[in-house]
Amino acid sequence: MSFKPARTLTFKCKKCTKPVTVFLQKVSACSHIQPYQGICACGEVHRHATGQKEAVAAYLASDGEWTHHHHH
Repeated sequence: MSFKPARTLTFKCKKCTKPVTVFLQKVSACSHIQPYQGICACGEVHRHATGQKEAVAAYLASDGEWTHHHHH
């Protein structure tokens, strides 16, 4: 059974409290994280991710510089 992540999610902006839609980003072959990103009307960038807790934490902590790579 394959789980399909939602293509978009909506959050309330931390700055202006308007709803902001984040879109599922193109993911690498890694199925354990689905990164989302969107920009609010006020210009605030929103990031969200679902998946493995460690991977999600690393993604959110990276502030957009995140690329997933496996250690060889």
